Amino acid sequence: MSVPELKKIYLEEVVPALQKNCGFQNLHQVPKIDKVVLNSSFGVELDKNGIEELRKDITALSGQAPIVIKAKMSVSNFKLREGMPVGIKVTLRGNVMWEFLLRLIAIALPNIRDFRGVSSKLDGLGNYTLGIIDHSIFPEINVERQRTNTGLDISIVTTAQNDEHGKELLQLLGMPFRKQPTQTSSEQKAA
Repeated sequence: MSVPELKKIYLEEVVPALQKNCGFQNLHQVPKIDKVVLNSSFGVELDKNGIEELRKDITALSGQAPIVIKAKMSVSNFKLREGMPVGIKVTLRGNVMWEFLLRLIAIALPNIRDFRGVSSKLDGLGNYTLGIIDHSIFPEINVERQRTNTGLDISIVTTAQNDEHGKELLQLLGMPFRKQPTQTSSEQKAA
């Protein structure tokens, strides 16, 4: 079984760079990606056929069968009953996770029209969540078959202890973070 390309890059380039940049003495201190969770919530607007189509799309994207999330309680204002399907979720680990991340970073994100980078805000614990408005940016999705544009949340869970190390890990893996505008000296004095 071959090692995924992004995992090779992580082991050969990212780990030594993180040890040097962040001052990790032990190899086990170096942050790594633990899992990637794909989540798509659709509420009550999709019918049974739409849910099945979305399920097929997420399976094609991830290489694993997703689970259907059902409502835990009824909410009359949203016409939602307990037990109705409201979302789809799949957790990726191992080689499947590395292959998905490579497709996300190298193919799907640059495929977005007018793409200028993703937000560089992490959750405070070194984890990163990215929201995609339309999941058809992935080449595995058949656009002709798709009826509705469904959003997708991608959560990248790392073992980093803080945002600085988590961001450094993702940057070294090639995550295209948006460049932060730099302040001029007159703006810094005014602030």
